[in-house]
Amino acid sequence: MASDDALPHSADGVLKLAARSMFDLFAQTAMGMMVVDRSHRIVWISEGYKQFLPALGIASEGDFVGKLVEAVVPNTLMNQVIETGRPILVDLLTNKAGTFLVSRLPLRDDDGQVIGAVGMVLMDHPESTMQPLMVKFGRLQRELEEAQRQLAAQRRPKYTIASFIGASPAALEAKRQARRVAGTDSTVLLLGDTGTGKELLAHAIHAASARAAAPFVTVNIAAVPETLLEAEFFGVAPGAYTGAQRQGRDGKFVLADRGTLFLDEIGDMPLPLQAKLLRALQEQEVEPLGSNRVRKVDVRVIAATSRDLAAMVAQGAFRADLYYRLHVLPIRLPSLAERLEDLEPLADALLDDIARRSGLPPKALASDALELLARHAWPGNIRELRNVLEQAALMTDDLVLGARHLQLTPVAPTAPGLAPPAGAVAPASLKPLPQAKAELEMRAIREALAATGGNKLAAAKLLGISRATLYEKLGAADDAARSS
Repeated sequence: MASDDALPHSADGVLKLAARSMFDLFAQTAMGMMVVDRSHRIVWISEGYKQFLPALGIASEGDFVGKLVEAVVPNTLMNQVIETGRPILVDLLTNKAGTFLVSRLPLRDDDGQVIGAVGMVLMDHPESTMQPLMVKFGRLQRELEEAQRQLAAQRRPKYTIASFIGASPAALEAKRQARRVAGTDSTVLLLGDTGTGKELLAHAIHAASARAAAPFVTVNIAAVPETLLEAEFFGVAPGAYTGAQRQGRDGKFVLADRGTLFLDEIGDMPLPLQAKLLRALQEQEVEPLGSNRVRKVDVRVIAATSRDLAAMVAQGAFRADLYYRLHVLPIRLPSLAERLEDLEPLADALLDDIARRSGLPPKALASDALELLARHAWPGNIRELRNVLEQAALMTDDLVLGARHLQLTPVAPTAPGLAPPAGAVAPASLKPLPQAKAELEMRAIREALAATGGNKLAAAKLLGISRATLYEKLGAADDAARSS
């Protein structure tokens, strides 16, 4: 039997013939073809490719060959194929010459090094000849853009500082402080009773900050089971435990990277997890559950609570170091009872929103309804007000809501200057609002001083007031005690 060497052509020769044959075949069957060298310069074009030169603004082949491909073919990706060594088998190229179905392949030497690339125009006007594929591609592109738009909308802040309605001194002070802290990157702690608008103000601070274009991510700590909180915050490494997602899952810190993370009900954070949260806040890095790799993040934290964190620190229920890390820029949101002068604009805004969400005509409040609302204690604050108004608006077709439409729980306090409703009896323990407010402030001051061992500077920080304000209030209390 004859040896391989005796065959008419060696294996290498056959490969070279095959490559030459395929090149000739492509040159003849493709609408156009070009070859580009390692430095991105065009070294050859086929006869068919010359038909595209006038549309590209090229007068002759001599003005095209030898030029950098990216300089004469807009939107080309030939340079990308050369730099990466990866082919682009099928692609749509659109430029001033039209839209084309193209293919791009790297060229390699015997050592496997990329020495250039070959590009082929397979079809022009694919939008007509490949109509079904183009329609499907267009639909998928639109669906992707819509999904991206919806995801961005979900992460975008819903409210601005103007959304915090009210012109009372308490409301204006809260908005002033919000605008001030929005210009910083420090941690903010929002304090206030349930329903006072802490989440709204957190959105507003983010929207007014330099991070407004980045994600705003919320975690309601009270709503997440304790066993899942660590994974919720820090994520899960792939296969960290049985049932975990194969590709893993990012935690809220990663999702909020370069943006804002809102930790609602921070007072419900379990003690064992507080140390890990403190480290994430201090170091700006997280370690997913089941992983030994640390990931850096850039997150601004806004926390909120309706609980007395200072008292919890004194009781050992909340870490003091985490408290001080959160209590950098505290803002106390006033209760509705502290800003009853905002009741009417708040009610109007809530009724407009209720009408928009329910599809019903907007409704207004009669004067007797406003008077009744002003006499209510509002333990549930604005959330309770919305509930009362929504119930009244949906249960009647009347466009003006009177006192008879409102279902309120028995009231206790009476707003200054307003008489109690017919049949109502003011409780014997009711005190004038200024007196009740002063007593509440002194009780808070005493608790803060007890928690700090009498250190007035530390107590002032706990209360979110200046040391001068603390001394002023203590002096006023002493004067009142001496005069009584």
